[in-house]
Amino acid sequence: MTDATTPAIPATVAQALAAAVALGIDRLDAQLLLLHTLGRAAHDRAWLLAHDTDAIPGPAWSALAARLSRRLAGEPVAYLLGEKEFHGLTLQVDARVLVPRPDTETLVDWALECLEGRDAPRVLDLGTGSGAIALALQHARPDSQVDAVDASADALAVARANAERLGLPVHFSQAHWLEGAAGGYAVIASNPPYIAAGDPHLPALRHEPPAALMAGADGLDDIRQIVRSAPSHLANGGWLLLEHGHDQAAAVRQLLETRGFAEVQSRDDLAGIARCSGGIWRPVK
Repeated sequence: MTDATTPAIPATVAQALAAAVALGIDRLDAQLLLLHTLGRAAHDRAWLLAHDTDAIPGPAWSALAARLSRRLAGEPVAYLLGEKEFHGLTLQVDARVLVPRPDTETLVDWALECLEGRDAPRVLDLGTGSGAIALALQHARPDSQVDAVDASADALAVARANAERLGLPVHFSQAHWLEGAAGGYAVIASNPPYIAAGDPHLPALRHEPPAALMAGADGLDDIRQIVRSAPSHLANGGWLLLEHGHDQAAAVRQLLETRGFAEVQSRDDLAGIARCSGGIWRPVK
């Protein structure tokens, strides 16, 4: 039985895709969800064209329709697929963690630049979530010692499972930012919460963990705490790198400069937005 918002059960792959788009689903999202439902890999979109006249079993359409309904309600595609690609790694994700964003790859690339020429560097990822930053750095620099912390036991369970599945020896621990952290890190990198309470974008993010998103009235509470505490955990010449909101670069650079960091600068994401800021710590002797 159908209603005004549900099309008749489609007979073919092409009809199923058309039905999903007709419901208001983005075409790429519809393709990914259809591939997932049919047991195909997310990168296999060419298969949909080659098999557009293949029959769609009734149970497959029922499963797809359920996912489409959840997507229309705003649930991220990554949660529906159960995975997200990040910096060449496929990470398992669910509602316990923030969905890794391509913007954060800018932070990883910058961290790797800062590690160039350093032998067996020590790295710390603060607020690791799914483990995205820590695992990407460990994968790119297998000689490094990568530590990662998160205040959420649920998030750490996801991160540890990703590390085990990928065979990457990141050391995870539960802590609030730098509490109990060691010292001597060549790089401390973090994608902390940076959205202001009451921000108009929050309703669109309602399916993701609020603690990973919001940070006080101006969105900078956690960044302030990290900037204040990081120097005692950095090696001489170590870098603190922070992801932040699209309009927060100047404020974050000011926090770093006031704390005494040198070479303070920002990096743009793929959209040309200053998405990360950081500086180097050189203690005064």
